[in-house]
Amino acid sequence: MRSIASNVREAATPSADAFAGLQKERQLSLVLLSRAPGVDATTLTRQQAQTDESLRRMKEVLADLSGNSPQDVVDRINALNSMLDELPQQRAQVKTGTANPQAVYDYYNGLMDAGVSLFGHQARLVPDAEAGQADIQAVTIFQAADWMSRAATVGSRGLLNGKFTPAERTEFVRLVGAYHSSVDTTIPFALQQPRSQYDSLRTSPEYRTLLDLEGRIINGDTGVTDGQWRAAAGPVHEKLVQIAARQAEDAADLGLDQANSRLTAVLVGSLIALLAVVVGIVLALRISNRLVSRALVTRLASLREDTLRLAQERLPHIVARLRGGEQVDVHRDMPPLDYGNDEIGQVADAFNTAQYTAVAAAVKETQAREGVNRVFLDIAHRNQGLVHRQLKILDKLEREEENPEQLDSLFQLDHLATRARRNAENLIILAGEQPGRQWRKPVRLSDVIRAAVAETEQYVRVRVNPVPDRALVGVAVADTIHLLAELVDNATAFSSPRSEVIVHSSAVPHGIVIEIEDHGLGMTQEERLQANAKLSNPPDFETMAFRGESRLGLFVVARLAARRGIKVELRDSPYGGTVALCVLPPNIVAPHSAAGDITETTQMPVRSFHDQRHGHLEEHPSFPVTLAPEVRAALNAGAVPAVSATDASVDEENPVVAPQDGKPALPRRKKRQNLAPQLIQPGELPHAEPVTGERSAERTRDGLAAFQRGTRDARLTDDWRSEGAPSS
Repeated sequence: MRSIASNVREAATPSADAFAGLQKERQLSLVLLSRAPGVDATTLTRQQAQTDESLRRMKEVLADLSGNSPQDVVDRINALNSMLDELPQQRAQVKTGTANPQAVYDYYNGLMDAGVSLFGHQARLVPDAEAGQADIQAVTIFQAADWMSRAATVGSRGLLNGKFTPAERTEFVRLVGAYHSSVDTTIPFALQQPRSQYDSLRTSPEYRTLLDLEGRIINGDTGVTDGQWRAAAGPVHEKLVQIAARQAEDAADLGLDQANSRLTAVLVGSLIALLAVVVGIVLALRISNRLVSRALVTRLASLREDTLRLAQERLPHIVARLRGGEQVDVHRDMPPLDYGNDEIGQVADAFNTAQYTAVAAAVKETQAREGVNRVFLDIAHRNQGLVHRQLKILDKLEREEENPEQLDSLFQLDHLATRARRNAENLIILAGEQPGRQWRKPVRLSDVIRAAVAETEQYVRVRVNPVPDRALVGVAVADTIHLLAELVDNATAFSSPRSEVIVHSSAVPHGIVIEIEDHGLGMTQEERLQANAKLSNPPDFETMAFRGESRLGLFVVARLAARRGIKVELRDSPYGGTVALCVLPPNIVAPHSAAGDITETTQMPVRSFHDQRHGHLEEHPSFPVTLAPEVRAALNAGAVPAVSATDASVDEENPVVAPQDGKPALPRRKKRQNLAPQLIQPGELPHAEPVTGERSAERTRDGLAAFQRGTRDARLTDDWRSEGAPSS
């Protein structure tokens, strides 16, 4: 530190004088080459003599500096000397008037850049951070002074020639802005004395005159003369060079002070350390013979390593295997530590006992968890079976009931049972298994979304926008329905009872996007971030229980999304509320043409009128489709007759079927008469064919499907709601 600080101090003043002389020589050389009237070479010759003297002193300092500097500094010194060797040739061309002004300007600029590179690199080698930063600031201030000198040179050329070329004006503006910006950003962090000098410079008349002339030249004022310009720029340039030199000297002094203080600290610290080492050696020699032996230290170090390896590697691995349900042989996987029968061996035996106790506790905990999980699943399956049986009974009662009020009550019970079934499936999902509902064939996306809406409590508040012609593969239908039902249920639960929940869906290149938008109070940013983190990385059920989480809907959604590769994210709605964004991956999307009926499930082959609205599913795939007698009679009697365009008029009254067997007549619905506009989809309701005496199985199936879709769509209209439909 002392050596580098001394070198910087010795080289600062000669180098500043030499480069300042080169800057003046550059300006005078270009003024002479302009061949303006009244310009002679006497001033240039006198300046060249002064510059040669400054260069001689700088070369002597650089020669001494090369002897104890790194190679990269020596290379920069050699590069600067090589360029200085060309100076006599450049001067001769200027003197004879054969030199190119731009080449002369570029040569002197290259000299300045080589000097800035040399001293900037040398400043970065200063070991002390504070002194090194001060040296770099000195180089920056000197570079700003060089930019000002270049601007003065370009300004003199333009003023002597009577006009500025576009290139000269651009160069002038760039240089003026560069040196002002560099000085203004560097001086506030400089040392105290250079800052005081710069403050005095800024308040001086020369500096204000220079700023005024710079602005006039930039604005194209032709009233500025070269004499005015050089009289204002020269003193300011000299003071900037002096500020740079003062900054370099003060930085070198600071480096010397820091080096001296550190040298003193090193000497004092070394003496103290030496004394401490001597005392420590004496004490160690006296104690080692009585307390410590090499064998004891080795055994203790080995015991420490073995215990740390068991505690940090083997024991966590065995506990993780136990949690995963694997069988663990404790004696094979955790061999005991054997260190003899002395005190160290007794410590090892105590640790063996501790680790065996920990493993035994982990085994008991795993067994208890498995038992609780089995009981948990057994209760969930029993509950699910009871709900399925209840739904079957309700389906039978709905088919046989003709009283509208009683039928409405049955529908409410049916909906409550549907929600209970979803709760039972939640328990199964949380236990790590998959619910029983499955489909063999792909199912239309529209049926999946409507089945999910039907499983929510306030389904009448949900509006489903047009759905793209896509389908989902059968294995993902149940999980997707359950996932969407949970999100829709959350949207209705956390929004106003009078607001709508809107379901958008669209096909994208990477699958299908489903947006569930509510107009509730929304979520805070912290709550939304926590919920999205839970959805992207579902935590363990034990972690949820430990945190006291009572809302498990998002946890179920996260489990289902992770199982099927569905991306779920909560966002703020621009209209207020929350938007749940679901991206279904392409691997679970199937073409619309391959879709089957949503009733073709492995658990429920038959679906009643209310099932089509609520998404009820039975259990066994091999049961044949069985229709109630009254439903079959209605189909055979023409329950879905062909309707012409004129008969489907909205203004026409509904026809009434004649009473049969003394029972009250039931109204008949016209095709699309009460269908809401947003639910009309092209090709969704096929035209019925005239009923003949002989009906094939395919025609019977198509008729039943059309009947179910028609009744489902009728229940979605406002007219059905006004007739006493349940609101939740």
